[in-house]
Amino acid sequence: MSRSYGQYCGLARALDVVGDRWNLLIVRQLLIAPARYRELLDGLPGVATNLLTDRLRDLETAGVIERRLAEEANAVRYALTPWGAELRKPIESLIRWSTPLMVRGPGEDHFRADWLVVPLRALLAGKAAPRRSSTVGIAVDDQLFQLRATRSGVEVSPHDGGDLNAFAAVVRADVTIILGLAAGALTLDDTRELVDIEGDEAAVRAIFNARPDHAGGSVH
Repeated sequence: MSRSYGQYCGLARALDVVGDRWNLLIVRQLLIAPARYRELLDGLPGVATNLLTDRLRDLETAGVIERRLAEEANAVRYALTPWGAELRKPIESLIRWSTPLMVRGPGEDHFRADWLVVPLRALLAGKAAPRRSSTVGIAVDDQLFQLRATRSGVEVSPHDGGDLNAFAAVVRADVTIILGLAAGALTLDDTRELVDIEGDEAAVRAIFNARPDHAGGSVH
């Protein structure tokens, strides 16, 4: 670690490890999936190559990430350790906290559709589990994601390449609309002319129109 707060406090010591610029965004990328160095570089527009190398080394030294041999010969992927993966909950809490900051849209900021995997899960986790099980596709910027709703909650992942007929419905909309729906800031009725739904609209409403789960925390 390059610097330390020098305080015997859990928050200070956590920030000693992940508080440097880019560290939590590296963790975000690895929450999506283990990744090679080039994939991390592509997924973190604006990071310098030498800085990314330094941050990966620091996170590995701290025990947050590890290197794994990929199936391809001599290829290395970075992945979260079990301890590093425990950062998912605080990161998801920060994403829910950021909802008012996202209202104004991306503006000139970079956006990659694959970043949606983490925030969609975070925002939907604040709602009650859907009463019916189904799989819904979300299409943003020509990328497709799958939301699998079960009684235990909603799982979000990139489309696995399977048959699209397995989806109860596919929703196509701008990223700001999708995030607004997931956060509960918008409803399907509010945005009906801005959202294209192909398939069972009831399955979509079961996910996005669910009320906040106050037992587990709500999204404001």
